[in-house]
Amino acid sequence: MVDFLNLNTYVPVVLVILAPIIGGLLMGIDRRITARMQSRIGPPILQPFYDAIKLWGKEPFIASSFQPILAFGYFGFSVAAFSLLAFGQDMLLLVFTMAIADLCLIVAAFNSKSPYSNIGARRELLGMLSYEPVLLLAAISIFFVSGSFMVSSIFDVTEPLLTILPLTFLALIPVLVIDMKKSPFDVSGSGHAHQELVRGVYTEFSGYTLAIIELGHWTKVALLVGFASLFWAKDLVLGALTVPWIVFGAIIAFALFFVVLVIDNSYPRLDWKTMLKTTWVVGFLLIIANIVGLIARVVILS
Repeated sequence: MVDFLNLNTYVPVVLVILAPIIGGLLMGIDRRITARMQSRIGPPILQPFYDAIKLWGKEPFIASSFQPILAFGYFGFSVAAFSLLAFGQDMLLLVFTMAIADLCLIVAAFNSKSPYSNIGARRELLGMLSYEPVLLLAAISIFFVSGSFMVSSIFDVTEPLLTILPLTFLALIPVLVIDMKKSPFDVSGSGHAHQELVRGVYTEFSGYTLAIIELGHWTKVALLVGFASLFWAKDLVLGALTVPWIVFGAIIAFALFFVVLVIDNSYPRLDWKTMLKTTWVVGFLLIIANIVGLIARVVILS
């Protein structure tokens, strides 16, 4: 039975509501840090919100009547995936819900005669095929530790996941690079308007539909960063002082986010074949090595 008088009952609801805002702030921080890395001042941290509000007020060019439905579907399934994380539900269902959100974006981009949109959609599909298997393997490695696919089971593990699954944590780096559409894997669309892509998968969106797509993208970024924060789901006791887990979780999640920004500003864009090979080889090897290490650890201790 749900205890509606318990404050913790409302925390997941608040997190779901704040997810797009958190993602938008991360995008603003991204722009600011990237600008500083390039010796520029950069826009205000709230600039993504200003842009979204401006987009919402513009008259959209609708390529097809089905496109707005798919745009809202992308946002809705992104929120649904974040809800599964916030409420501690099944990680496999979370990954599949993210896949449905991606498919909404891909179908919406295909639902246009623009060659740029179609190229972006194909590459977005390849990006999804690149990182979804890595996320599934990450969920399996967590299952080996917690004995369950439920997100809530992570809090029952005796020590932080980061100390048990450090290689799995590192495997999330290419996943975040692809989902944030950062170099070297910004093959489906980016803010740089590459010549052969223009804006790729985003080309045929405008006005409120593009604003909705941006909100969905922010929510997905907040989801992945939030998932990374669970790799330290243990309070730290320092004498009489107890530091909540969320503090260290936020630190390691932001560290992962910062590494992605460094990679983005350090490497040129690669083609989709390299993206697929790199993500699978690096992600699979890291996670499998971590699982083998766990099995060896159990054998030695037994």
